[in-house]
Amino acid sequence: MGAGRRDRPIASCLTSPRSYAHSIRLDGDIILGGLFPVHARGDHGAACGELKKEKGIHRLEAMLFAIDLINKDPELLPNVTLGARVLDTCSRDTYALEQSLTFVQALIERDPSDVRCASGDPPVFARPDKVVGVIGAAASSVSIMVANILRLFEIPQISYASTAPELSDNTRYDFFSRVVPPDSYQAQAMLDIVMAMGWNYVSTLASEGSYGESGVESFIQISRESGGPCIAQSLKIPREPKPGEFDKILLRLMETSNARAVIMFANEDDIRRILDAAKRHNQTGHFLWVGSDSWGSKISPVIQQESVAEGAVTILPKRASVPAFDRYFRSRSLSNNRRNVWFAEFWEENFVCKLGMHGKRPGSPKKCTGLEKVGRDSSYEQEGKVQFVMDAVYAMAHALHRMHQDLCLGIPGLCSRMSSIDGKELLSYVRAVNFNGSAKTPVVFNENGDAPGRYDIYQYQITNKTAEYRIIGQWTDQLHLNLDAMQWANGDTSVPSSVCSLPCQMGERKKTVKGVPCCWHCEPCEGYYFQASEFTCELCPYDQRPNLNRTGCQPIPIIKLEWHSPWALVPIFVSILGILATTFVMVTFVRYNDTPIVRASGREMSYVLLTGIFLCYVITFPMIATPGLATCSFRRIFLGLGMCFSYSALLTKTNRIHRIFEQGKRSVTAPRFISPASQLAITFSLISVQLLGVVLWFAMDPPHAVVDYGEQRTQDPGNARGVLKCDISDLSLICSLGYSILLMVTCTVYAIKTRGVPETFNEAKPIGFTMYTTCIIWLAFIPIFFGTAQSAERMYIQTTTLTMSLSLSASVALGMLYMPKVYIIIFHPEQNVPKHKRSFKAIVTAATMTSKLSQLASERPNGEVKTELCETKDTNASECCCPVFISYYSHLHSHAGYLIHMPL
Repeated sequence: MGAGRRDRPIASCLTSPRSYAHSIRLDGDIILGGLFPVHARGDHGAACGELKKEKGIHRLEAMLFAIDLINKDPELLPNVTLGARVLDTCSRDTYALEQSLTFVQALIERDPSDVRCASGDPPVFARPDKVVGVIGAAASSVSIMVANILRLFEIPQISYASTAPELSDNTRYDFFSRVVPPDSYQAQAMLDIVMAMGWNYVSTLASEGSYGESGVESFIQISRESGGPCIAQSLKIPREPKPGEFDKILLRLMETSNARAVIMFANEDDIRRILDAAKRHNQTGHFLWVGSDSWGSKISPVIQQESVAEGAVTILPKRASVPAFDRYFRSRSLSNNRRNVWFAEFWEENFVCKLGMHGKRPGSPKKCTGLEKVGRDSSYEQEGKVQFVMDAVYAMAHALHRMHQDLCLGIPGLCSRMSSIDGKELLSYVRAVNFNGSAKTPVVFNENGDAPGRYDIYQYQITNKTAEYRIIGQWTDQLHLNLDAMQWANGDTSVPSSVCSLPCQMGERKKTVKGVPCCWHCEPCEGYYFQASEFTCELCPYDQRPNLNRTGCQPIPIIKLEWHSPWALVPIFVSILGILATTFVMVTFVRYNDTPIVRASGREMSYVLLTGIFLCYVITFPMIATPGLATCSFRRIFLGLGMCFSYSALLTKTNRIHRIFEQGKRSVTAPRFISPASQLAITFSLISVQLLGVVLWFAMDPPHAVVDYGEQRTQDPGNARGVLKCDISDLSLICSLGYSILLMVTCTVYAIKTRGVPETFNEAKPIGFTMYTTCIIWLAFIPIFFGTAQSAERMYIQTTTLTMSLSLSASVALGMLYMPKVYIIIFHPEQNVPKHKRSFKAIVTAATMTSKLSQLASERPNGEVKTELCETKDTNASECCCPVFISYYSHLHSHAGYLIHMPL
């Protein structure tokens, strides 16, 4: 093309007309520059490629049309004509930079000494037009390159299509403004769309360059700052993609197949080729495309690949078609549009014909007639950025108008103060404009020169085999989306998913994958943990357990031993029978209180022993009753007291028998403290030790009920129970029963010692059998009670074992010691009559003598016993003493079973 070289300042020695064959020049009082992508990027080293009808010619004509309207408007810049210098950027930033030097030529000082004419005449310089402001460019990469030059010369610039976020940096691009919102707004709108869909795992795809890369960068940054979706992959399409490049990109996207949503900041050529690659790889309906305004509502990216693009959600700045431009453009022809140097090329492309020998389409079989008409002989649809081109031109015009009003004080035409416009001053007027644009929407700029964000949301839908873009929402600072109007592949109206991991169930926490917060594994909250938050499980309080769905805690049910429980019914039944039997025995003894058998049994000690047996049965009821202050107090008092009463009485009895017979081995005098009163004193002394221990226990640790949550704290919280019980630990229980067990063991020892008394002294032997049996019961109690400490049924087993052991001990004593006597009293009253009356001293003396005789009989032959016994008497005693005593012994021996205990 070479336009850049021809447009440099011309120094000539001859006067010649100026040539602008590769740019458009409109004369005027004030000249505006224009940058448009009239041609695509060239291939194989060429600067420019094929003509771009819509993005190039439509937008260029929109600027010319706007200038025409402004020049005709008597209210806007009256008597001031706007001119233009329009250049082609060829969609390449480096080429655009070279072209934009044209705009600053008038501001560059020239040294005429470097130019010489052959004739010796002074050189004549063609004075370039002074451009006061520039409209453009389209691509962000081009605008960035040009803005760096224009800011050096303080020339304001207004873009109609550049949306890169970095252009909002007012410190670097202070003379740049734009009538379209930056991609930071667009990225926010696209992020809001993704969040509204519930997608948390997406990939991004960008065309290499400022637009694509900065757009994706903004999306990722905003997403990160707002806790948005995770980025599975962020891929870039090279400027010059190699063959097979798009297939590689698609395969890369398929590596993270869960990230179905693809955020695209790509040019339409790249969009078309990535859709084609998805179609080749049979991925129709898999990817969920979210396109930026470079896709918008364009047809070209989706032609012949409608099915793979179905469901694509795209975004486009709010715009409106300008009917006046449609009428203007349809009326353009070769004859009335000679100012556009590229219009002839457009004519050939649009009508697929050839203009003469020098046409741009040498291979076209059809010759252009010049009578063709746009919209009649060819398809026509207004390009989407036409509105913004016109708004950019009008923004510059309104700024110049306000400047003219302030500087020229309403004088028509240019005044001297505006003969050389200060760019920095003009910029302040540009940033202050506020008017309704061609779409009847306000045109304003913020402090960074950005327009407000206003977008329409489109979705590409196929209905009845007809594919079209449909508006499904809009974004103006916040998203307004009609989800009911959306439609996906195969007409499905439900929103597809694009998530790395499915949501966790209730009671499960998310364990995120390192570095990818949107990907997680679901871990159930186990044991006594509940789901405290999305990512944490916390332990319930000790008295609570997780609820059914583990989203909170609930109190652990409290249990106690119920009266109707089988564990309680058996002890209660045994206890009631024992109480009735004990009561019957006590009533019988009271009724027959003066009979020989009751007297021989030791009435006082019998009543003490029966009281202890009664208490052993009664303790069952406090042990089963609901724990409380009174119940726990009764348990402490009576738990060991019944046994203490019983075994204190039995110990006193066995001790007396042992002492009597032991004394008989040494002398015939009676031992001390064997009277009933002495026996009662000894018994109650032993009982008082137990009572003293209980009093100390009460003082040191007052009784109260507690709920033990550890006893039945099972691995499965559903089976956990709190046990309501008295605060009696195993150690306290051992201490409480320990003294009674000590009495029992001591009593057993005495029972063993008295096992050798004559058979007719039968009170010792039942006591011995009673103690042996009781020891067996309590030896069985220990492993059962303490061996079930870890059992879930601990409370039931231990309570039942303890109460049954107490009842069985009482039953053994009652059955062996009193049932035979009651049987004789009731059924054999003839045996319960007195035969002899002896003094207590005589009886004890007889018992001691009996013990002595028994000892001698075991050591000597029968004939020697009498002699030895007589020899032990005083020599003055009568010779008939021994025969008399032997006769008395025989009589005593027949009644020894009850006489040994006969009271005075």
